[in-house]
Amino acid sequence: MTATPPVTRFAPSPTGALHIGGARTALFNWLYARGHGGTFLLRIEDTDKARSNPENTQVILDGLTWLGLDWDGEPTSQAANADRHAEVALQMLADGTAYKCFSTPEEIEAFREDARANKTSTLFRSPWRDVAEADHPDAPYVVRVKAPRDGSTTLHDTVQGDVTWSNDQLDDMILLRSDGTPVYMLAVVVDDHDMGVTHVIRGDDHLANSFRQNLIYDAMGWDKPTLAHIPLIFGADGKKLSKRHGATAAADYQKMGYPAAGMRNYLARLGWSHGDDEFFTDAQARDWFDLDGIGKSPARFDLKKLEHISGQHIAIMDDAALVAEIQGYLAATGALALTERQADGLLRAMPALKERSKTFPELLEKAHFVLTERPIVPDEKAAKALDATAQQYLAELTPHLQNVTWDRNTLEEAIADFATARDTKLGKLAGPLRAALAGRSVSPSVFDMMLVLGREESLARITAAAA
Repeated sequence: MTATPPVTRFAPSPTGALHIGGARTALFNWLYARGHGGTFLLRIEDTDKARSNPENTQVILDGLTWLGLDWDGEPTSQAANADRHAEVALQMLADGTAYKCFSTPEEIEAFREDARANKTSTLFRSPWRDVAEADHPDAPYVVRVKAPRDGSTTLHDTVQGDVTWSNDQLDDMILLRSDGTPVYMLAVVVDDHDMGVTHVIRGDDHLANSFRQNLIYDAMGWDKPTLAHIPLIFGADGKKLSKRHGATAAADYQKMGYPAAGMRNYLARLGWSHGDDEFFTDAQARDWFDLDGIGKSPARFDLKKLEHISGQHIAIMDDAALVAEIQGYLAATGALALTERQADGLLRAMPALKERSKTFPELLEKAHFVLTERPIVPDEKAAKALDATAQQYLAELTPHLQNVTWDRNTLEEAIADFATARDTKLGKLAGPLRAALAGRSVSPSVFDMMLVLGREESLARITAAAA
């Protein structure tokens, strides 16, 4: 435990889906807070009015809920705090750490065009920085921060180490636009301070922003949060993860049928490690996770590793919880919900299904035998196993199963004895029995299916297939 319980936050912009990178950032913040007895807050950064909408906000909330990343308190809206953000900018203006700039957008663009033509720096230096209030015109203005012009600034980052930025590369960032609205960079700092955020854990594409945001912390004399800028996620080709690599939204992976626990486990391993451990439970992740386990190098998203870890989590999941999550998967894909009969059958069959199933579609395909009803219509491959000889075997086998004790050992013994008496191998009977019971060539073992279906239903299916 840290001396003071940490406060972390996830602050997505509702301009699109919850992407894998954002989901991983949320997970790291959640793990750090939960593992250290702290608080995990959710802030919706909805200041981009043109692109933010309630539908995208709900998609983000749904994605976090599916991933099992619960937040403390109610989600806050950054846009709702605009008056507070402006208040801080005006305080800085009063303190002399910010100033009014009357340069017009046209003047600034003309400066930059000239700089590009002369191949000089396009960093705009406002001529209004040190102009006395008495000499200000009656015209629209923006409020800019006064950034240092010489020396350098060094920030310590838990992941990146000490990072130094030359102050002559810092611009006098705008805090308030000419219409009085605050900019995002100001809003982030004010919200983090007011929410008591102690640790800012985010993608390393925000590292440069930290130096600009640091100006506001310094100007206001506020305590600074611990920084941890985590590496980006790349595709298998070593390039930044994007749509060309396939699914990039967290919701896509729910619809592909990956269990949330498997997704959490895999995302945790993208950029963070605990020794050589690849597979771990949520409890272990919370106990083990710390910022010093995060590496500097970009992580590579590997679908095969995700499938492998996903399969391991399916194998150890509680059967009832697994059925419930499959119901959620079906709802997310728009598929028909399981009937009460199907859900009950799936629950009874689960021990025979979850071993070696990497995704829910894979598991449900193996569960076909318990989800379907008579008449069993075999697929093309299974139908080939039900030739005349196979049908004769099934017809002759049925009486041998009528009165046996319906347990695995007895069934195995009865069918093995039948195969010996017919001078054939048990394997020769497995194909026709699988086709009769499941209508599929791939399924759980014949004996697992018979035990799940029970005597009456199993014999009814075998009899029907023999006809």
